[in-house]
Amino acid sequence: MSNVSPSGPPMATSPLTRAVLEIDEYTSGLGWDQPARLFALVDTAQLRAQEPGLAAQLGLAEGEPAATLTPVEQEEIPAGTALDEFLATIAWPDAVAGCALTVERLMLPPSAEASVPEGLNEAQLAKWVAKHPDRQEVRMTVAVLRNGVRESALRLREKDSPTEVLTGAMLVPGLAEALAATFEA
Repeated sequence: MSNVSPSGPPMATSPLTRAVLEIDEYTSGLGWDQPARLFALVDTAQLRAQEPGLAAQLGLAEGEPAATLTPVEQEEIPAGTALDEFLATIAWPDAVAGCALTVERLMLPPSAEASVPEGLNEAQLAKWVAKHPDRQEVRMTVAVLRNGVRESALRLREKDSPTEVLTGAMLVPGLAEALAATFEA
């Protein structure tokens, strides 16, 4: 990557990309084998003005430069709840500009698709993928704004470095759609 800062993750041009990389860096510091984490994305200036106590708690002192969007981690996702079912229960207040989710999954390369046995249910497919020799553990951070803008970051466990994070708007389209649906009334 050509836009790597000497002290950390790649420098990003858009506020949403910066927020996604900030969340990726935060969750990376927690290590692997973590539960899914949900974040509200709020306008930093608005947060400072309307919730100065929370802004101070988040280290957003007045007058210091800060990112345009501030990720605010939400309560834990209830254990045993399917992610799609959980996301279907969310409604964000107007002050939330966007949301992000970070989740770990096993992934197979496209070349493995032809070898997937037919007729497997979801649980059987998950077991089959977990045993596949070409599986990769990946952490996905996906974010969407109310206006539909999307961004994602993918980090492979075997290349766990801030300089090896892949970003792009359409890396995880299904999860981005599910997050965007949380803003629909």
